[in-house]
Amino acid sequence: MRKVLDALQPVVMAFAIFMMVYLFLFQPHKVDGNSMFPNFYNKDYILTDKVSFRRGNPQRGDVVVFHAPPPNDADFIKRIIGLAGETIMVQDGIVYINGQILPEVYLPMDLRTQEKSFLRNGVPYQIPAGYYMMFGDNRNFSSDSREWGPVAERAIVGKALVRYWPPSRAELVAHERYAF
Repeated sequence: MRKVLDALQPVVMAFAIFMMVYLFLFQPHKVDGNSMFPNFYNKDYILTDKVSFRRGNPQRGDVVVFHAPPPNDADFIKRIIGLAGETIMVQDGIVYINGQILPEVYLPMDLRTQEKSFLRNGVPYQIPAGYYMMFGDNRNFSSDSREWGPVAERAIVGKALVRYWPPSRAELVAHERYAF
């Protein structure tokens, strides 16, 4: 019996360490769909950092994983576009933050951001405290905040850290930074 317990001890320890890392530090996620194309592809696997936002607030340009709003029962990956207290507007295919054009160098130059049922063309929206506006990079094929509104900070799982699958596209995830 002693040999069995000695053999199980490293297995139990490894499982305990794995669970601590999974629950509190990092979590794998699978990209489901093409809403973040061309920066993320359907069935890419990423590792999400669950610690960064405990030390600081999410920033515009961060690629994050969050619990999707109802009726969805999944985690979504999107890019933070608008921060709490800011006024966001989509007008004629261009995104404005507090009246300034948002430079989105990670998108194709000819891409136009269209309105959806929540964020209407030419209608400014002030983002409430504790909320963020999340857009997919593939704007024409993304269910995002333009459709269902802002996302509560408490719904954010973490920041996309690294794409690890497929190996041919393995890399650290780039998070855009803006001058304003």
